[in-house]
Amino acid sequence: MAQGAVLPHETLVAYQVACELLVAIRDAQIDDSGLRDQAIRAAKSACLNVAEAAGRESITDQKRVYAIARGEASEATAAVQIAALAGDCSRESGEGATATGRRLYGLLTGVIRRSA
Repeated sequence: MAQGAVLPHETLVAYQVACELLVAIRDAQIDDSGLRDQAIRAAKSACLNVAEAAGRESITDQKRVYAIARGEASEATAAVQIAALAGDCSRESGEGATATGRRLYGLLTGVIRRSA
């Protein structure tokens, strides 16, 4: 990656945790290809929406996009929980991703509330 100015999302804990969620879901190796695809797409979207919100100037815009990121994080977390319940990934993988998803949800809720 090229060096230079730091982008707004690069220093956000929420972005770092969103990336951790993506890695946790990837590493869960969900057997159901449809569920795996949905979980990974939602986790990627959470990362991208956190980055997008950080780059927005309007507080209203930021809150809206952070809320979208929170919804995507919820979807990604639910997908890996469902995979664990269905036996499509290990229980431990599901629990680890769920813990990360809960942390991200809390961080995004805090960001949305503080932006008021």
